[in-house]
Amino acid sequence: MSQSAEEPKSLLRRLMRRGEDSPSSDAAPLPTPAPDSESNPPPPGTSPIRPNPPESGTPPEPLLPNVRATQSAQPVQNANPLEERLRAELALEKLRQKTARVAAEFANGKINRAQFVAMYAHYNEKRIIIERLLERNPDTQAWQSVANDGQTSFLREHYAAHVLSYAIYFHDVLTPLVAHGAPPLPQDITFKILTAIRLVRRSQRPLSAQRKQIDENHWAVFMPAEFTTAIAMFSLEPSSRQVLLVQDLHRDFERANRTLLTRGVRAADHYVYPHRALFEGAP
Repeated sequence: MSQSAEEPKSLLRRLMRRGEDSPSSDAAPLPTPAPDSESNPPPPGTSPIRPNPPESGTPPEPLLPNVRATQSAQPVQNANPLEERLRAELALEKLRQKTARVAAEFANGKINRAQFVAMYAHYNEKRIIIERLLERNPDTQAWQSVANDGQTSFLREHYAAHVLSYAIYFHDVLTPLVAHGAPPLPQDITFKILTAIRLVRRSQRPLSAQRKQIDENHWAVFMPAEFTTAIAMFSLEPSSRQVLLVQDLHRDFERANRTLLTRGVRAADHYVYPHRALFEGAP
């Protein structure tokens, strides 16, 4: 075989042999296998699962406590001793005013004697207790429970006189023209009252309503007029205003029925009776 024919073969062999000895620089490198977490653990201080920390920025504003809630939770401090003493003196002054008001009510006939005694004693007792408490301890607050209102409404109602019955009599007979309620005035007392009124009428002296205690639980108010006398029974001593009311009602009775009284009519159903107003609001 000639030399020209063998050269290419030899050249080809040489090239092939060179490729086996050194890999081509144009070949792509093989991929590097990922590290195994079990066989190759990460270095200390790192975590493969924890996300990267966020970029540093402006820190959030701290949460402030609720000012109102904090203020409301604070314990209430004791009042100034001087203020407490002034309040105590004001309470005493109010009690003095109440006792003066009760005295004025009695003087004006708005309440009876039993009501006056009970309510005045109640207010005065409160006043004495408060004054003694303050004498023993000027800084005490025990007077506040004593100064509270109460019981006077009960005392006013409990000792109020309520009308029980009334009757109207002609001056010359003991049998009433009309009677309402119970109990009636005992007949012996009725006789004494009517006899005394008859004697007074002869002297031509003016007559006004009078009150008289019958027994421990009953009082009578009698009002003589021109033709008749009205007698009302009360559970307790009536006030001056209640006595005045009986007087006014009976005068209105004779004024409204004057024609019948002048004629001497004795039929009860012919008359009108303002005295029924005494029982309005009565228990």
